[in-house]
Amino acid sequence: MSLYDLTVPAYVNALGALSAQLAKAQAWGADNAIGELQFAAGRLAPDMFPLPTQIRFACGQAISGLARLGASGGPEFPDDAADFAGMQDQIARTLTFLDTIDPVSLGVDNDRPVSFDLPNGMVFDLTAATYVRDWALPQFYFHIVAAYAVMRHLGVPLGKADYAGYMMQHLRPGTAPTA
Repeated sequence: MSLYDLTVPAYVNALGALSAQLAKAQAWGADNAIGELQFAAGRLAPDMFPLPTQIRFACGQAISGLARLGASGGPEFPDDAADFAGMQDQIARTLTFLDTIDPVSLGVDNDRPVSFDLPNGMVFDLTAATYVRDWALPQFYFHIVAAYAVMRHLGVPLGKADYAGYMMQHLRPGTAPTA
C-alpha cells in the first residue's frame, strides 16, 4: 500500500469526523449554556493541553507528517484558535491542503530513510513506512482522540458513530440494526 493511501484518506476521514464533532459540541453547548470559552479552556487533566491545542496539534500532525514524506505547501497554525469558528477554520484549511496532495509527492519507496527531531533534542531515524506506522498516524490519532475526549468530558453526547461515522460508506447493505 502506498504512503499516500496509508495517510491522506485516514487524515481526511478523522478530520471530517472531528469537524462534525465540533459542530455537535457547539450546538449542544448553545442548548446547555456551555459557552465557547468553556470549550476553549476544556482539558482532561491539568497538565494536558486544552481543546483548541488538540485541534491545532491534530491538524499540525497531518501536515508535518506529510511534509516529512515529501509534501509541501501546508498551512501553518502558530496559535490556538480562540473559538469554534477558528477551530473549524484550521480543520478546513488542513482538509483543503490534503486535497492538493499528489500521491507521487509522497514517493513510492516505503523503505527510504525518514528522520525527525523533537524539541528536546531526540532524533529518530526510520523507514518511511515505519515512520507512518509508528509515529505519524499514532501522533495524529492521539490528538484526535484527546479532542473527542475533552468534548465528552464537558458533556457533549458523542459516541462511536461520531468518531468513526465515515465507516458507514462501507456498511454492507441490509446489516444495519433496525432498532
